[in-house]
Amino acid sequence: MAVSLTSDQVKRYSRHIIMPQVGGAGQRKLLESKVLLIGAGGLGSPTALYLAAAGVGTIGIIDFDTVDVTNLQRQILHKTSSVGKLKVESARETLGEINPDVKVVPHKVQLTSENALELFSQYDIIVNGCDNFPTRYLANDAAYMTKKPLVDGSILQFDGQATTYLPGKGCYRCLFPAPPPPGSVPSCAEAGVLGVMPGIIGSIQAVETIKLLLDLGEPLVNRLLIFDAMSMEFRTFKIRRNPDCPLCGDKPTLHELIDYEEFCGIPHLEKASAEA
Repeated sequence: MAVSLTSDQVKRYSRHIIMPQVGGAGQRKLLESKVLLIGAGGLGSPTALYLAAAGVGTIGIIDFDTVDVTNLQRQILHKTSSVGKLKVESARETLGEINPDVKVVPHKVQLTSENALELFSQYDIIVNGCDNFPTRYLANDAAYMTKKPLVDGSILQFDGQATTYLPGKGCYRCLFPAPPPPGSVPSCAEAGVLGVMPGIIGSIQAVETIKLLLDLGEPLVNRLLIFDAMSMEFRTFKIRRNPDCPLCGDKPTLHELIDYEEFCGIPHLEKASAEA
């Protein structure tokens, strides 16, 4: 039997509850849901804030990094007083102030082939806010293997993109079977990013996550949303499952997680940053 909303919760979520698409039943479903965010950086910040405000009951956050002053231009989970703190702890403090209903589970680890399947299996939806290629491929493969929806986003300078992958309906490898050569695609640390870009793309990721949790509308499945801030244009491209995909194709060859640093040509001594 579903647990009734308290009077305080009815008041807090009243703007959801009066919507026929959500209602009390939908709000209870959000409170019972579990979402895992990869990264408490640029994209993870707005996603976490809006999911917490919406009443998603459990939000797990994977991040091993500490807050740096250079993060504050875009990573709105964190404050000047947070500099030097672990990002997961800073995030837990901020989200607790936003909504005490939400349980924030900090995972103070780097996502790896050894822990990804165990971590992903504990949650309903995975949201990727990390832009390095080893983590991107690892998140894709682990989400597929654990049969979890993956809400993906990326940003660079004035550009951003978002899409949603559902098991059996295509994956990141369908678009990019192999990563680009090391050094050919700059990171945000190398090329920069406009501070508001993660707010736009991260908010879209939050919308996609809530739609999936409530089974509403049409998520960005088999569609890639591109945003160009310079021209202020959104464009959507259809993407398809690749029958020759090594992971989700008709004759898959990838059946377990691999060494993603080696796959992406990155030396093992380099730690993958979890921020965008």
